[in-house]
Amino acid sequence: MTPGHSGDPLPPPVGKPLWLMTLADLALLLVGFLVLIQATTDRDALARGLRDAFGRIETAPIPVAAAVASFAPGSAVLTDPATLVSWARTELRDPRVTITVTGAAEASEGVLLAVDRARAVLAALVAADLPAERLQLATARSPGRRATLTLAFAGEPKAQP
Repeated sequence: MTPGHSGDPLPPPVGKPLWLMTLADLALLLVGFLVLIQATTDRDALARGLRDAFGRIETAPIPVAAAVASFAPGSAVLTDPATLVSWARTELRDPRVTITVTGAAEASEGVLLAVDRARAVLAALVAADLPAERLQLATARSPGRRATLTLAFAGEPKAQP
């Protein structure tokens, strides 16, 4: 080894560390925001505009559990709706969750059968007096003879105006 050689094959970086550039960018954003606030004469209008712009962000519900309804080949008749209704009724006690019913069919059966399967499950849930506004319908391209009920955390219920 030569004197002054630390054994590191890479030489030390030349210039400023990368985190310093990020800190500078954040500081400039903050200064720009403060200048915007100072230059605005109607601060209430600015606050409303920011609240409206950031309030429109919709987040997708977070899946937390699932149940499956199986179907006979070529059929959209739900054989045991009581089990699914019982599961959905128990899970929908929490007002922060929604259920998405996703129908699936084999490629030879066609996408319309997947929709019919999802609709059959959804009809059974609505017929059991479950809240229709917290039920959604979807289809999947995945093969199978089933309808999947996905329980998702959607957040706190929105206040009614």
